Amino acid sequence: MQISYSQPLSAGWDRMKKALFQPFDINKWMKVGFTAWLAGLTDCGGGSGSGNSTGNNANWDEFFSFPQTAWDWLLDNPVWANLILVGLVILFLIISVVIWVSSRGRFMFLDNVAHDKAEISKPWHDFRKQGNSLFIFQFFWGWFAFAVFVLIAAYCFVTGKDLYLTHAPKAVIFAGITQMILLFIGYLIVFGYISLFLKDFVVPIMYKHRVGVLKGWGKFLLLFGRRALPFILYGLFIFVLGIAVGIAIIFFALITCCIGLLLIAIPYIGAVILLPISYTFRAFSIEFLAQFGDEYNVFPPTVELADDRNEISRE
Repeated sequence: MQISYSQPLSAGWDRMKKALFQPFDINKWMKVGFTAWLAGLTDCGGGSGSGNSTGNNANWDEFFSFPQTAWDWLLDNPVWANLILVGLVILFLIISVVIWVSSRGRFMFLDNVAHDKAEISKPWHDFRKQGNSLFIFQFFWGWFAFAVFVLIAAYCFVTGKDLYLTHAPKAVIFAGITQMILLFIGYLIVFGYISLFLKDFVVPIMYKHRVGVLKGWGKFLLLFGRRALPFILYGLFIFVLGIAVGIAIIFFALITCCIGLLLIAIPYIGAVILLPISYTFRAFSIEFLAQFGDEYNVFPPTVELADDRNEISRE
C-alpha cells in the first residue's frame, strides 16, 4: 500500500472549501471556529529573539549568579515570596482548566470536521469520557515534558557556568555549545513528534473506537510499528507546511499594515480568521490516517458505500 501526502492534503482542502465556503455561513464559522479555538488552547507557538553581546564579563557574572541572587531576594522578601507562590498556584489551576477544556475541544472540533457539522453542546457531552482521558494524559505528560525541559536547561546552565569560570579553550566551549544545542534539538524532535502523533492520530483513533488514551496509543503504536516511515515523513511534511503557513501569515500581516496580525492575536477571533487553515490541517490528518484502512477512518460512510453495504447485506 503506497501512502500519499498530496492526495490527503488535497482532500482536506476540498473538505474545508465545501464546509466553509459552499455556502459561506458566518454562524457556522463562529461555531466551528469556537471548537477550533478550544482545541488549540494548548498548542504552543515557537519564537526566536536576538540580542547584542557587549563582551563585558560583568554581564556574564550577573547572568550566572542570577539564581543565587533571586533566591537571596526571596529569603529577604517573604511577603513577595508568598505572593509569588500564590500566583504560581493560581497559574497551575488555570493551566489545568485550560488543558481540560482543550482536551474536550479536540474531540468537538474533530467531530465537526469529520461530519461537516457545526455543533458545540452535543460533542461536548458525547465525548466526555474520551476528553477526560485525554486530559489526564496531557496533564501528566505536559508537566513531565516541562520537567525534562527544566533539567536540560539546568544542565546547560551549569555546563555554561563551568566553561565560563574555568576559562575553557575555544574548542572546548564550541563542543559544549554544540552539545547543548543538540540536546535542545533532540528534545524538540522527540516531544514534538509525540505531541503531533497524539493530536493528529491518537485522538482520531480514540474518537473512532470510543476508547481511552492508553488504548488509543496502543492501537496507534501497533500501526506505527508496522509503518513507521510514513508517519515520520508526515511530521516533516507538517513542519514544511507550518513554515509555509507562517510565511503566509506574515505576508497577510504586512499587506494589512499589521491590523490582520493584531486581529489574529485576539483569542477566539484569531481562531475564526484562521479557521480555513486549522480546518484543512485537521481534515488532512484524518484523511492521511484513513489511508491505513477502515479501522482508522473516522469519516462517515459515503452514500454510495452505504448503498453497496446494504446491497451486500440483502444478498
